[in-house]
Amino acid sequence: MESPFKRFRRQDTVTVVRLEGVISSGARPGGQSLSDAALASVIEVAFSRGKPKAVALSINSPGGSPVQSSLITARIRRLADEKNIPVHAFVEDVAASGGYWLATAADRIHIDPSSIVGSIGVISASFGFHEFMERKGVERRVYTAGEDKSMLDPFRPVREEDVGRIKKIQKVIHDNFIEQVRSRRGERLSGENLFTGEIWVGQDAIDAGLADEMGHLVPTMKKLYGDKVRFNVVRPKRPLFRRFGLPGVSDVLSDAEDRAVWARFGVQAP
Repeated sequence: MESPFKRFRRQDTVTVVRLEGVISSGARPGGQSLSDAALASVIEVAFSRGKPKAVALSINSPGGSPVQSSLITARIRRLADEKNIPVHAFVEDVAASGGYWLATAADRIHIDPSSIVGSIGVISASFGFHEFMERKGVERRVYTAGEDKSMLDPFRPVREEDVGRIKKIQKVIHDNFIEQVRSRRGERLSGENLFTGEIWVGQDAIDAGLADEMGHLVPTMKKLYGDKVRFNVVRPKRPLFRRFGLPGVSDVLSDAEDRAVWARFGVQAP
């Protein structure tokens, strides 16, 4: 005879955290973005509500701020270690640059055969307008206290010392990124040119040691934790004006910036 209390037993759960969008330090008025501040409460809930069997990170991000990537990843790892809960990352279209940094928070990384993974590097890009301004007769007037305050000013000719400074900064960030990947992936890393900013697709990413196996979230989690496992999806709330579909000028500009970042990997912004 079935126990009358069986129906009230706690069902095993897997918490799903959606990490989708460009990673940035502040709230972007348009588009989807990720930051430690916005995700802090979401991640805390993911590891505490209902004593989950595992936390699954559903990742679709072309990257962004290295500091925010580090903060989000560190928060996930801290809670995973404190509560002894395994973490699985599932890459959708892309987990590149900072998006891959987020994936390294997981104990195992699962990908689709067409997922784009990697881009372990640092980039800085701008434009130079000084020749255009000279042709148009526009005079630039900048006053600073400190000769390096206007470093990389796009309205003046590039200075070699400025390039040297930005490359020095990039190297520090790049070294931190490499250390993060090495510390989390360890001996699984086996490919060449892993830290040159190269990207890998599907099986090539697995062969390089940047991912562990092919697999989608629901069937993989059911295989690991049982067919009756329940999924609890948590995500940050969208701003009120976005929920009602009321974009403004700043939304359009932000969306354009986001699309440019996604386009670097040949995919469209979600």
